[in-house]
Amino acid sequence: MQPTEASQADCGARLISDVEREPIANSAAPWRVAEATVLDGRAIHVRFRDGLAGYVDMGPFLERPDVIGSPFEPLRQEAFFLQMAVRDGLVQWPNGADLSPDSMYDAIRESGRWVV
Repeated sequence: MQPTEASQADCGARLISDVEREPIANSAAPWRVAEATVLDGRAIHVRFRDGLAGYVDMGPFLERPDVIGSPFEPLRQEAFFLQMAVRDGLVQWPNGADLSPDSMYDAIRESGRWVV
């Protein structure tokens, strides 16, 4: 699947939800992501199945040198970061990069945000 280019007009917040696509995988786990909104090129607001919601700050992680050459390197580009989607309860990007929903859930439950 070819990544699509986001225009400047598309660089605002977007809401992506499993509810609009298909039912979340057969799991009652509360840490399954129900929806996510890209806030900017480095942050996401997420809401889980059980209603818990908070923020994910990927800025510090994406600036690390060990990200170079990993599936997360393309996320440094805002146009690619904006291609985030929620599928089967996971926050994912077209190249297969995804975030650990259980780690995200635990951090957000504790402090309202997860700094990756």
